[in-house]
Amino acid sequence: MHSAGGKQVVQTAPGLSAGPVALAWLTQFLVGTDLFVVAPLLPAIAASFGVSATSTGLLVTAFSIAYVVASPFAGWLSDRRDRATVLVGALVLFSLANTATALAPGFGLLLLTRVVAGVAAAATGPTVYALVSTRARPQARAQVLAVVGSGLLTALWVGAPAGSLLGRHLGWQAAFVILAGGTFLLAFPHAFVWRARPVPAAAAPGRTPEPGGRTGTRVAMSAVAVTALWAFSVYCLYTFLAVALHADGRAGRETWLLVVYGVGAVVGGQVGGRFADRAGAVRVARSALALTAVLEAVVALMYPVTWALACALGLFALAAYAFFPAQQRHLVDLFPEWATAMLSWNNSALFVGLSLAGAAGGQIMDALSYPALLYIGAAVAVLACLTAGGRPRGEQPRGEEVRR
Repeated sequence: MHSAGGKQVVQTAPGLSAGPVALAWLTQFLVGTDLFVVAPLLPAIAASFGVSATSTGLLVTAFSIAYVVASPFAGWLSDRRDRATVLVGALVLFSLANTATALAPGFGLLLLTRVVAGVAAAATGPTVYALVSTRARPQARAQVLAVVGSGLLTALWVGAPAGSLLGRHLGWQAAFVILAGGTFLLAFPHAFVWRARPVPAAAAPGRTPEPGGRTGTRVAMSAVAVTALWAFSVYCLYTFLAVALHADGRAGRETWLLVVYGVGAVVGGQVGGRFADRAGAVRVARSALALTAVLEAVVALMYPVTWALACALGLFALAAYAFFPAQQRHLVDLFPEWATAMLSWNNSALFVGLSLAGAAGGQIMDALSYPALLYIGAAVAVLACLTAGGRPRGEQPRGEEVRR
């Protein structure tokens, strides 16, 4: 805090250079690749251990459940300890888990290594987001979150196919060895980049201090529930798109349609982050949810015509993924001192919504149709829009510094 013209001004975080942002992006890319690369490698893993392809699906389930369960605790720990130390430890654990995955002599041990990897990932992603968000200038917080989050989205359509190709030519273990080496090497710069602590901004009057009391817990749970609804809506469409295309005899168009979707998602995240910093996080989140609902219905209508489907998918992904950085900024604004915990709960909610979409979506699609599933997803997006919280109490008008 310093004096300026007779007024005391509380300093905000000093901002981030390109180096730490690039490091955070690469971390999210590698962790995301590890998450998404398992699915295309399942047939090779099944053949290697002599188990059925359906049994290998437990590897994805084990990782997801471990992530959901461990993420809130990891966030709680990160907010009470040095975040950089927690991140370095998580990256080393992640590297060890991937090494063990490549060396696992049996399927049971392989399953255990994916549980450990899920725990490590739960401590990695939210901590990276918290580090960059608390050090970014408030005027660019959502934009920085969007840039870092694009690493995860890029892994969806670049990292996972590359890992699959590598596994096809060198064996599925090679993909995990490379990921283990990459995350281990990243631990070293992370140990030094985040050493300087930001100057914390004073909490605004009336702001909920922590998600521990009755009111704080209710606000926190309501906020992250919106993410679960959003994830259900989005992943109903994404998870079963390839299945629907194969059933319709359009399997050859799956790859480029998913590329269109992936590019739209990356662009949408950047647009959402930029507008959230300018127009307000809650306003952008609600607008993105409303557009998600409308465009998911449009995808259902355009589904029979491939070129129209491609256009609708790109626009849907752009609108849908504009929500996420805005929602992250909203949560950090609500609970600035507990940013990692809130972002951890948010990521857990994402996995809950994704898992529910996978469990219920297939049943709905079998009973009705893929377009009918999309209409249900659109209705859930409408519910998310109506549930999205209002402006955080005590939130300062955008672009202004907190003053006393």
